[in-house]
Amino acid sequence: MPHPPHQSLQVAAVKSLQARPAAVPRPRVPAREEDGPWHAEAVCRRDEAGLFFAPSKEPTAARLSREEAAKRVCARCPVMVACREHALLQPEPYGVWGGLTAAERRVVLARMRRRSAELRQTPGPGPIAAAG
Repeated sequence: MPHPPHQSLQVAAVKSLQARPAAVPRPRVPAREEDGPWHAEAVCRRDEAGLFFAPSKEPTAARLSREEAAKRVCARCPVMVACREHALLQPEPYGVWGGLTAAERRVVLARMRRRSAELRQTPGPGPIAAAG
């Protein structure tokens, strides 16, 4: 019995990654101790890194399917929030981290920068308001 189309694309993406191990830009979980122990509890440590990182020239449908599968893994992870915070603080330029794709993280970071700029531009209370 043939696989449904989305599974075939995912299988093809994984095979593509296996054929080109250099396509994975970084290890899935950071090895630096200063990142804290959260990564030891990450569910993704038991999954193939290819699920979280795109092979070069990955077709859009395969990428979307792979990213959704990675997000399902993240959704059941006990350290998802710590992973997301790590990816936003570094910032991690590739892969699915903390349930967010690289594009989604760029949007979050842009919103954070915009919000920070807005807060810096908001004038503080004048001397009269401060005297109350």
